[in-house]
Amino acid sequence: MIHSTREVLRRIHDIFLKLALFPSALGRKRGPRPAASEVLTCHLSQRNFPPWTSFCVRYSAVTNDQFGRSNFNWVVQGANYQILRTGCFPFIKYHCSKSPPGNLDLEDKFFSALKVINLGIPCLAYGVGCLMVITATETVQTSAGPVTVYFAFKEKDTQY
Repeated sequence: MIHSTREVLRRIHDIFLKLALFPSALGRKRGPRPAASEVLTCHLSQRNFPPWTSFCVRYSAVTNDQFGRSNFNWVVQGANYQILRTGCFPFIKYHCSKSPPGNLDLEDKFFSALKVINLGIPCLAYGVGCLMVITATETVQTSAGPVTVYFAFKEKDTQY
């Protein structure tokens, strides 16, 4: 059976996370975790559709349903956001800018290729950097319960 490259990478990613990074997760049941996409949607809605936001969410707090996506459009209640997304262990980092929809396929493939070529090492370094600069948190309400998101600095609650 022929698998797409994305499917193969997803399986390798899942096995790596389970065995190498979270060995205790193999024998331990956890409560339900929301999809990363739900956290993204709920965060943007909860912040009243800001023009820009940048935050991290822990891998362990979500189901990574956006694996393999680096630059894409995300529509929340009619508002389009251009999303730059990367893994930065132990987090998933989101940079969201409100913008008109556009074709981001080329950019998505480019950023994904860079991650593969660099073996994810810069993403790991980025995660260590994130741990050092986090100064604020916020609780996002999801269907599976509250999830904490992390910020390098406290963002304003008003729209610009």
